[in-house]
Order: sequence, then structure tokens, then C-alpha cells
Amino acid sequence: MPKKKTKPSKPRPPLSKERVLQAAVILADEIGIESLSMRKLGQSLGVEAMSLYRHVANKDEVLDGIVDIVASEIEVPSIGGDWKESMRRRATSAHEVLLRHPWATMLIVSRANVGPAMLRYVDATIGCLREAGFSYELADRAWNAIDNHVYGFTLQMLNFPFEPGEYAEVAKQFLPMIPVEQYPYLRGLSQEVIDGRHDGLQDFTFGLDLILDGLEKIRGALK
Repeated sequence: MPKKKTKPSKPRPPLSKERVLQAAVILADEIGIESLSMRKLGQSLGVEAMSLYRHVANKDEVLDGIVDIVASEIEVPSIGGDWKESMRRRATSAHEVLLRHPWATMLIVSRANVGPAMLRYVDATIGCLREAGFSYELADRAWNAIDNHVYGFTLQMLNFPFEPGEYAEVAKQFLPMIPVEQYPYLRGLSQEVIDGRHDGLQDFTFGLDLILDGLEKIRGALK
């Protein structure tokens, strides 16, 4: 009986820095940044870890590179248009991107990020605010106030110990620990959630709009 002809295996694309970094993003999404190692990255690419060092110097260069990939996914604000809408879209986009890559927020806030995508993103952010009439100092304060909201809200959302559908039941379980005589307002809020009058969900746009409206008042006072 003649042997079946086996199809030749598809040649593996050659390694490159871009391919290594893209694989690192996928792996970090799957296993988390704490578990990311050069050995695991090499395994995901089907090569020995030592092969990676022809394209990246070390793990730090990988971390810098994948942060820049994440930055490239965030919508860059336009310069010279409706600054408020541009900054709203930028913040919303950043929040959505960081939720897709749960490991990225801590890397962004804990490292000096000077990749080309990050530099373009930051420059456009400053430019959007400057062209809207903010001084460099106020633009810096405004940009950081917005990003503090983005990063803080994202981290809280990613790390909160309960799912939204559990809020009412959890509130009910904790109610005996909240005697009305000592904590009347916390008890009142908990009862609202238990009774379904309030879902307990935090609203990203609520805080963002408060910041943007406040910045608009400051901008108006500059005229």
C-alpha cells in the first residue's frame, strides 16, 4: 500500500524584533506580565530563548517595546479641533485598550516610556491642550488629571473582588457588619443596592466629564 504523501510544513516566518514583541503582547495577555519570561516567550515562538537576544537586548527592552505597542492602539487626540471631545475620545480609548491588556497599566505608570508611539501620543495630547488655550503648565496638570482617572479607574475595575452581578448579594452578606446606628449612610447606600434602586456600578464617563467640565471652566477663565 503506497504511503500517503505528507504536505511539507509551512516555513516559519523569520524572527524579527517586531515579531518577538507582538508575541510578547499576546503572551502577556494570556498569562500576565509577572509570568512572562524570555524562556516562555521563546517557547511561544518555537525557538530557544537565546535566539531572542539577536533581536532584543533583554527583558527590559521587551517590556518597553510592548508598552509602546499598547500606546499605538490608543486613539491620538486631534490638534486644533474640539479639544474636549478629542480628550474624551482619547481617555475612553485608553481605558478600553488597557482593559484589553490588563498588565499594561502598571507598566505605563511605573516605567519611563519613550517609544515612538508613546512620544507621539503624549505630544499630541499636549498639543491638543496647548492649541485649545491652556498654558504648558495647565496642559501638564490637565493631562495628568485625566490620566489619573483613566489609570485609577482601570486598575480598580480590573482588581475589584466582585462581579457586577454579585453586588446586591454581597451587600446583603455585609449588611450585619454595618449597624445603622454607627454607619447610617453606608447602610443606606447598601440597602439601595440590595433593593435594586441602585446598581452600584461605577461610571467611567461620570468622573471623566467632571474633570473635563472643570478644565473647561479653567480654560474659560483664561480668556
